Amino acid sequence: MKNSQPIASGSPNETGPWDAEAAKLAEWDPAWAAACMKMTTNPWVDGILPRKFVELVGVAVNAACTNLNPEGTRRHIRGALQAGASRDQILTILKMASVMSIHSCSLGAPILLEEAKAAGARPAERPAAPTPACDKMKSIGQWNTAWDPFFELDPLWTDEFMATGAAIYGSGTFTQKETELLSIAFDASYTHMYAPGTRRHIKGALAAGATMEEIMEVLKLCVVQGVQACNLGVPILAEELERMQRGSVRPLDSRD
Repeated sequence: MKNSQPIASGSPNETGPWDAEAAKLAEWDPAWAAACMKMTTNPWVDGILPRKFVELVGVAVNAACTNLNPEGTRRHIRGALQAGASRDQILTILKMASVMSIHSCSLGAPILLEEAKAAGARPAERPAAPTPACDKMKSIGQWNTAWDPFFELDPLWTDEFMATGAAIYGSGTFTQKETELLSIAFDASYTHMYAPGTRRHIKGALAAGATMEEIMEVLKLCVVQGVQACNLGVPILAEELERMQRGSVRPLDSRD
């Protein structure tokens, strides 16, 4: 596992989304690297969100089950701990990153119901079972109608899932505003881009007191993680160029 290094660009408290490979990028293309580093480290220095929360959003985007970036997850867990985050806060984000996979059902279950109806297929009969977690969420107004299709298809499993999720979101580890902002990061991240959830949680964040600037900052934090392409590719390119220069590999157009 590679260690993350702070980018030497002004503030000793600035880390941003970069690994040590930023130095090689700056060597190869200093103008573009400087412009990109200025843009991508902006959320760490503009003061709109606390440094700890910036790092926690970085954990969320990298650890999300749609991303699973080990270097980025380690970088921002380290940054969050250094900024004062607790184990429980980071663990809660990892739990949230796990259950966002429910969007497979949000997408697929309605299609299954529609196509099954068109094909004349019907689900097998099953005995009724209690669904206390779902019942509670409905009674307190927290039920999302997007969950209706998979509840219809498998109410018992849906209840088990909701009990798992309720234990996370009802833990009190984060404020309602923080929870909504983190949920925006999960749903709007470049590896997920789940529009219904993004809208739902932007609406929830505004209702919980978040400013437009804070929400925009979370969206920026999703964007800047795109430089993982350079963190991944630059060292590989450097290694392959070095291997070629050692003569172990020749360019294709030089071969007989």
